[in-house]
Amino acid sequence: MQTIHVEVDEASAGSRLDVFLARSLPQFSRARLQALVREGFLRTCERPIADPAARVKPGDRFELVVPDPTPAEPRPQPLPLHILYEDEHLLVLVKPAGAVVHPAPGHPAGTLVNALLAHCGASLSGIGGVARPGIVHRLDRDVSGVLVAAKHDRAHLGLAAQFTVHSIERIYEGVVRGVPNPPAGTIDRPIGRDPRDRKRMAVVAGGKRAVSHYRVLEAAGTLASRLEVRLETGRTHQIRVHLAALGHPLLGDRLYGSRRARDPAVAAVERGLDRILLHARVLGFVHPVSGERMRFEVPPPALFAEVVHRLRREAGQE
Repeated sequence: MQTIHVEVDEASAGSRLDVFLARSLPQFSRARLQALVREGFLRTCERPIADPAARVKPGDRFELVVPDPTPAEPRPQPLPLHILYEDEHLLVLVKPAGAVVHPAPGHPAGTLVNALLAHCGASLSGIGGVARPGIVHRLDRDVSGVLVAAKHDRAHLGLAAQFTVHSIERIYEGVVRGVPNPPAGTIDRPIGRDPRDRKRMAVVAGGKRAVSHYRVLEAAGTLASRLEVRLETGRTHQIRVHLAALGHPLLGDRLYGSRRARDPAVAAVERGLDRILLHARVLGFVHPVSGERMRFEVPPPALFAEVVHRLRREAGQE
């Protein structure tokens, strides 16, 4: 349990309570702070404050008690898994778009972890935490592709070390708005939490170094292009943030490509998408026990080619 004290200054006078707290305590999301207030964890003068919309006054002093996290034990669920490789140490599988990797608020079940627990049993590595046993890395919910999971702690530590030193081979394929110029290059821009929206990541000064190498595989006139992106580092939402910062957000990415596409054909395509057109195509690593070099490649779903071909027709190329 953590207790935090904050005091309202003149510059914050008249602000909503939740807005003031989010500015003062950037380590917490505004939604998390609102929930803590409503649940009675904020006090002033020994009196609980339960209204996140209350206005603050200069000199107000608040005490916020942050309870220790109590992650629920995920339960096994016999869900289908697309397994590419499996031995007694690890398994490599294909995550479909729409699948959540591990339990989180709003997704307590039906996740990849629930399926892995049913498939692997209690031996699944627990280093990833109570709520995400076996998970060494993750893919965003609306992203598909190749994923590796560890069955025991030795395998988990060996794989995690490779991710830490960036020796894992990770190649993605995606479809973006427009065509990057030059058609191949490196994006070396630091990524950190967006100071204006704690749910997003952004290119920010003082962020962690993030490096992505891209090349255009196919263009649909000037409307869109299919890219290959090789990760040198692995920051949260790295490819999505880097491509958006380049001015070429991924199709279907409503978080980082939130503004509607200017071209009506591209906008029409995006309205019909229920996923982000990003796919983890290649995953290569050294087996943490045998030392064997392993590499797995799965092409993106047919939807990627269908979208590019549709936009090529719109561009008069087919």
